[in-house]
Amino acid sequence: MNIKRVMIVGTMIVAMSFGGTTWGKPAAAAAAAPVAKWSTSTNVADKDELLEALNQSSDEDLYEALYDGKSLHDIAVENGGNIDSVIHLQVAQLTQQLDARLASGSITLEQYTAQKAELSELVTQSVLTSFD
Repeated sequence: MNIKRVMIVGTMIVAMSFGGTTWGKPAAAAAAAPVAKWSTSTNVADKDELLEALNQSSDEDLYEALYDGKSLHDIAVENGGNIDSVIHLQVAQLTQQLDARLASGSITLEQYTAQKAELSELVTQSVLTSFD
C-alpha cells in the first residue's frame, strides 16, 4: 500500500468531513457510524465555508490539490484564500464535536479539557502538513 496515497486520502477525508459527515450530527448519530462517511448533501453551508476560506470553486478542485500532496495552507496561499479562516472553522467544528461528546457522557470533563487545549495546535499543524 502506498503510504503517500493513504496520507492524502486521510487528509482529504478530514478536510471534507467538515463539509457534511458527523460534525453537525448529534453524538449518538456520530457514535453509531463506525467509519467516516463521505457526504456532500448535508451541512452544505459548512462545506461552502471551507471552500470559501480556501478560495476553491469546487470539491473536485480541493480533492485534486490534496491528492497532488498540497497542504491546506498551500492551497489557500495559491488561491488567495484565508488560512486563518480555515483554522478557525476547523477548531470551531471540532469544539462542537467535543461539546457534544461531553454532553453525551462519552468523554469526561478532564478528557474534554485536555483535548480542547490541544485543538488549535493540532489543527494548525494539520493545515500546514503537505504530503509531497
